[in-house]
Amino acid sequence: MIDTAAGMRATELGEAEFMYQMFATADDASRAALGMAQARIGGGEVTVMADDPTGGFWSRAIGLGITEPVTGAVLDQVLDFARDHRAPSVVFQLAPAAEGDWEALLSARGATPSATWVKFAAPATLDPAVTSDLRVDLVADADHDEFARVMCVGFGMPLDSPLPGWFRGVPGQAAAGFRAYGAWQGDVLVATATLFAAHGIATLAGAATLPEYRRLGAQSALMARRIRDAAALGCQWVTSETGAETAESPNPSLHNMRRIGLTELYERRNWVWRPSSA
Repeated sequence: MIDTAAGMRATELGEAEFMYQMFATADDASRAALGMAQARIGGGEVTVMADDPTGGFWSRAIGLGITEPVTGAVLDQVLDFARDHRAPSVVFQLAPAAEGDWEALLSARGATPSATWVKFAAPATLDPAVTSDLRVDLVADADHDEFARVMCVGFGMPLDSPLPGWFRGVPGQAAAGFRAYGAWQGDVLVATATLFAAHGIATLAGAATLPEYRRLGAQSALMARRIRDAAALGCQWVTSETGAETAESPNPSLHNMRRIGLTELYERRNWVWRPSSA
């Protein structure tokens, strides 16, 4: 058993810092083309992508209610920042136990409940036993373009957008806490993943597999490698998240995380605000 409160703090703050640094370390061309901005507000992180080719995936508020209560004033700061930077929407991702009457406060500002994510955590001492015929390693300089392409294709994000240019810079941000990995079948990069480590928390993020190479165990192999590396980096926690599933919409990532030994902490409901909200 793990300390649920400590696990919640680690997974929420780890994800929030990952998102903040994804934006903060973006190159100037990507920031301009995508309309990127980020801020630290109310103990959490807010990211805005005004010209988001996905339609709203990247504009989020994460980590609110963990180190200080969620108040109306904090939410108004977030929304003012979103408006100032032309956010098409903001997805508020707050843990169920976040401090403050935040559901009522969000509802009063026109936000509405949406999809549900599942949050996972485990001590970094977790040592998963995973075998694979794929070669898993850090992404080399020569593979940055292919890393970006696999990320986009695996997530169904448009290649004919500024997103690949942004993604290709991630492997070069080791100083900020990022490590980029690939899984190869022969000479073909079939899957990618990112590890972000900061403040003793390792976040498993950005895992994508090309559709024609799924069910080969790439994501489990990438998780196992990142967990081992997180321990070597001195992290105390390994955290991750993925979408909840239904009978009509199964999520293999959810089962991979359970099988590898991560502890399922809670489901977290997204709340979506749009500028047209009352």
